[in-house]
Amino acid sequence: MTTDNKTKKNHQKKQSWVPGLLIGIAISYLALVQYIPAINVFFQAFKQGIIPFFANLSTPQFLHAAWLTLLLALIALPVNTVFGLCAAWAITRHKFPGRAIVISIIDLPFSISPVVAGLMLVLLYGRQGWFGGFLQAADIQIIFGFPGMVLATSFVSMPFVAREVIPVLEEFGKDQEEAARTLGANDWQTFWRVTLPSIRWGLLYGLILTNARAMGEFGAVSVVSGNIISKTQSLPLFVEDVYKQYETEAAFSAAVLLAMLAVVTLVLKEILERKTNIKDVE
Repeated sequence: MTTDNKTKKNHQKKQSWVPGLLIGIAISYLALVQYIPAINVFFQAFKQGIIPFFANLSTPQFLHAAWLTLLLALIALPVNTVFGLCAAWAITRHKFPGRAIVISIIDLPFSISPVVAGLMLVLLYGRQGWFGGFLQAADIQIIFGFPGMVLATSFVSMPFVAREVIPVLEEFGKDQEEAARTLGANDWQTFWRVTLPSIRWGLLYGLILTNARAMGEFGAVSVVSGNIISKTQSLPLFVEDVYKQYETEAAFSAAVLLAMLAVVTLVLKEILERKTNIKDVE
């Protein structure tokens, strides 16, 4: 065996353990920050049995928090869908001054802490805020009320639809839309029959992420809601509140529900990604 072959074999042996080490580090890290905490949540929720688990999910406080969370998502989802489609259409189909600034503003909720976002809303709509005097005179309560929670939820979940639809529209191009217009279709018909079918997977992806973000939001909602039991307490706030009151089983039971929402989101996300990949191959 030549010297070059020996050196090559030694080099290959040294490299063979590197992928295993990196995989082991990745799995260990995920186990510490995700797998073990998630398993512990389910263990704590079911350690007394299935009956106490469902009993914790049938209390009036939990049911109100769950209903309020669902209502927030039902409002934020269509609002951000309309905004995301309009923003994506404007950005991809028109060149205008300040286009980069608009894209940066859409991405703002990704970079700003949710707590800071909630504080921004308080400074605008609180009693001492810019619009506080007008709102108080009109007997409209935004902060520490449901409208403030809607604003906070809509803000933090704002970018997802736009960010998923923009690259799809850019890849789709304008050719088919222009062809539809030359055949006599108006803008609305072109959107429904040509544009929407082409962006449906990206749009559904954005809707799933928006819904998950809206239902799981804590920071911004906690600042603007006041966390009033059975009034302005969403499900994430309910988990924190009952845990602080040492009602750990109720907290973990509600946490399991939020965790299942995350699992469903991941499954749907994977399905949509596979469908998108299949379509790209075709």
